[in-house]
Amino acid sequence: MDRVSSFDEPLKKLLGGATAKVMAEHLDLHTVGDLLHHYPRRYEERGKLTALADLPLDEHVTVVAQVADARILMFNNGRGKRLEVTLTDGSGRLQLVFFGHGVHKPHKELLPGRQAMFAGKVSVFNRKMQLAHPTYQLLDASDADEATEAVDAFAGRLLPIYPACKQLDSWRIAKAVDAVLPSAQDAVDPLPAALREGRGFTPLPEALLKVHRPQTKADIEDAKARLKWDEAFVLQVALARRRYADTQLPAAARRPVADGLLDAFDAKLPFTLTEGQEKVSKEIFDDLATEHPMHRLLQGEVGSGKTMVALRAMLAVVDAGGQAAMLAPTEVLAQQHHRSITEMMGELAEGGMLGGSDRGTKVVLLTGSMGTAARRQALLDLVTGDAGIVIGTHALIEDKVQFHDLGLVVVDEQHRFGVEQRDALRSKGKQPPHLLVMTATPIPRTVAMTVFGDLETSVLDQLPAGRSPIASHVVPAKDKPHFLARAWERVREEVENGHQAYVVCPRIGDDAEEEKKGKAKKKATEEDPDKRPPLAVLEIADELRRGALAGLSVEVLHGRMHPDEKDDVMRRFAAGDVDVLVATTVIEVGVNVPNATAMVIMDADRFGVSQLHQLRGRVGRGSAPGLCLLVSEAHEASPARARLSAVAATLDGFELSRIDLEQRREGDVLGQAQSGVRSSLRMLTVIDDEEVIAAAREEAVAIVAADPELEHLPELRTVLAALLDKDREEYLDKG
Repeated sequence: MDRVSSFDEPLKKLLGGATAKVMAEHLDLHTVGDLLHHYPRRYEERGKLTALADLPLDEHVTVVAQVADARILMFNNGRGKRLEVTLTDGSGRLQLVFFGHGVHKPHKELLPGRQAMFAGKVSVFNRKMQLAHPTYQLLDASDADEATEAVDAFAGRLLPIYPACKQLDSWRIAKAVDAVLPSAQDAVDPLPAALREGRGFTPLPEALLKVHRPQTKADIEDAKARLKWDEAFVLQVALARRRYADTQLPAAARRPVADGLLDAFDAKLPFTLTEGQEKVSKEIFDDLATEHPMHRLLQGEVGSGKTMVALRAMLAVVDAGGQAAMLAPTEVLAQQHHRSITEMMGELAEGGMLGGSDRGTKVVLLTGSMGTAARRQALLDLVTGDAGIVIGTHALIEDKVQFHDLGLVVVDEQHRFGVEQRDALRSKGKQPPHLLVMTATPIPRTVAMTVFGDLETSVLDQLPAGRSPIASHVVPAKDKPHFLARAWERVREEVENGHQAYVVCPRIGDDAEEEKKGKAKKKATEEDPDKRPPLAVLEIADELRRGALAGLSVEVLHGRMHPDEKDDVMRRFAAGDVDVLVATTVIEVGVNVPNATAMVIMDADRFGVSQLHQLRGRVGRGSAPGLCLLVSEAHEASPARARLSAVAATLDGFELSRIDLEQRREGDVLGQAQSGVRSSLRMLTVIDDEEVIAAAREEAVAIVAADPELEHLPELRTVLAALLDKDREEYLDKG
């Protein structure tokens, strides 16, 4: 254990209190190990020695020259100081400049006649070439050999540039790394020797030395290959152990029953399932039939029919004597699911009621805003087992909610829930229930392997028959206002043809929101008078009623409305009584109104790629073609406009998720619930390192299968224990 302890040393001991405090507060670095894993972001080359006559502009150079003269100049009425030094090397002359506090040391050292090496970037000032604030090293003219050696070492060196902060710049971090670098020898190597040798990896202590103090570019590549592999491998071992532990848990097998609820439901379906739905349903039914809990991620394109697959799984569990719970992120979505599931099931959703089917079951809704009587009845139906299916929000997780026999948990739009919320619901089963996690945000394979590596994955990539294509266009409202006018004409045309439309805005625009954002808005406007607040639902709805869409039925929907009011608006919109719904992103997932064919997204550049794709998926759900108009005032050459053009160019969610990931930081990709993973990934990028992750997963699975407790790999166990401290364990506890 002594070998770990030097990595656990607090930085305060080696660097002093002030530096350690800044590192802890601003860079989240607390121990020697933390600092050794704080890798350089890039490396500067000082450049080979260059004659003063041949200096290239805007490049980093290293020169050996003699000081010809040095003088201090005052400016800004004597308040500012500048040191100008002229160099010569026999081939030409060069000026150096130093300002402010940077004047004192060179003023003492760079005296006429002294020889030194200087490194910096060449610029031009007053038509003369110069180096501003170069780094330099004095040479001892009396020892020619030593001077030559020093010149070679200084000129060819790769300088690590570290992720820094205002309080601590890169070169001070480099000095701190020098102080702790001897501890790299004590690094505990997590890779089994056979694996390391088989793949030809550099030993870990050597990799740490090479990444911080490379002699050559090959050193950097060597170190990166090794350190990336470690991160991927340790994480995949943790996930493989989690999957293995899950296979050891007991669960009640839920096998479909002939002539039960599922068969009765299938018989009344007015369409046939897609091949994809059939295939994924089979994978789920096979999992449900085992005596270990299913852990499956179902990802499907917007509108690919995930809810249908989930409903059939829930019916199979009810047939087998269990209950199924579906957890939705918002009340609007929970109500929408409840409404569409009871409509699809018809009399099968009225078990025990007059006119209900004798094979039916009760489908209940449970949300935080329900009236006391309705809530009491729903809770009673759950505990007695009368309700086979419950659909709800976070209200399902509360202590007082008890089930008769919870057999399946379906989590919709997984990314909206933290790990604890899923666990709280799963703990309500007598034995661990089966788990189906659904997401309509397509996830590239690498991210699925990293973030959901403990779940088996099913993908629905076929759209059900009868779905229509969606045309998407960017509307540049600032450059071409007549395009926006035409957008409203198109909405009117859709309504005249018997269809409906959505208008989406980033903000509500009510008093509560205004008060909260008022100060921030005032400050932002003072800093940049051109910057306006995002467009708001209430304002746009008023404008449309009075102007472009006068005479049409225009209603609003947003998160701060009373749940009954929200439900009423959604019901009337679904029934076709409302022509245009002006809403926030509450309609982003799950809302299904096949007659809605057009969507106008205002300030579209303020939404993320995945969010735009989700929103667009609300139209084109029926037999008429869909239209999505992305309205933006962003400049044509801006990254925001490029993002919108990418969304308009493709309906492929996987392609868009890739674009989305490339434009975001790794931490955003891995999400808040994955904080442990985010803090353990410093070299690996889940977007680019697919091969590394896939290979590491393969090795990890083999190692865990052979030695689940890692009894023969104590080093790997030690490193895992360090990774899986309490916060990080929570991330992996998805299972």
